[in-house]
Amino acid sequence: MPAPSPADDAPAALVTGAARGIGLATARRFLAAGMRVALLDIDRDTLAAAHAALTVDFPAEAGAGRVLALPADVASEADVRAAVARIEAAFGRLDALVNNAGIAVFKPIAETTPAEWQRVLDVNLTGPFLCTQACLPLLARAGGRGAVVNIASISGLRASTLRVAYGTSKAALIHLTKQQAAELGAMGIRVNAVAPGPVDTAMAKAVHSAAIRADYHDAIPLGRYGSEAEIAAAVVFLCSEAASYVNGQTLAVDGGFDATGIGLPSLRGTRRD
Repeated sequence: MPAPSPADDAPAALVTGAARGIGLATARRFLAAGMRVALLDIDRDTLAAAHAALTVDFPAEAGAGRVLALPADVASEADVRAAVARIEAAFGRLDALVNNAGIAVFKPIAETTPAEWQRVLDVNLTGPFLCTQACLPLLARAGGRGAVVNIASISGLRASTLRVAYGTSKAALIHLTKQQAAELGAMGIRVNAVAPGPVDTAMAKAVHSAAIRADYHDAIPLGRYGSEAEIAAAVVFLCSEAASYVNGQTLAVDGGFDATGIGLPSLRGTRRD
């Protein structure tokens, strides 16, 4: 990858879990807005493919060294601090951090192993803690414009079966968001969360059967899954000056899923026979 230009002082963002899905969609949106972007992901091969795709789609930015690929595990303090050091060397600044990296284990409580429980918490909760902590010196230099967005989940707002580790980690991440906002606001750093509902990711397309998709459509007032681009739009908004007085909030981007409770189809005249 070409070396960055020292004269380039465009705003910069770090997106974790950026090799695919919501993370990659968010990186694209930042680049389209003229920002420099560091992509962090544990999957080296997929990260390399994502970097190559962005080089094709944003050749000028890639050629100017505005896209940085960082293989790292967000649950490793050493990995995270090394990645942030590379960002400082390459970009000299950081204006936005998106803690998107996450994993899920969907099992009954009785079948979830302690190792699975711990790994989900390590990535989904400890990862955002470590990344935010490591980025604080750079974010504090943003002159009151530093922003952090934690990618939570609707599963952190409402309980569901098979999500004991995932849902608990996301609920804790929502509270971590409030803790970070309460403390970091004095440093001019805003912290908010986005809680996506069902999103049409590659994983959802692979594992959600027709029956599951129909059930979700019944439960969501908009009657559809969200898109990765729609979640990315909310993330970039929260990182922007348009959200300069928004702090400590969790924005559910879910088509109304959380607002409707159980949402009985029969009461909406959409019951399936």
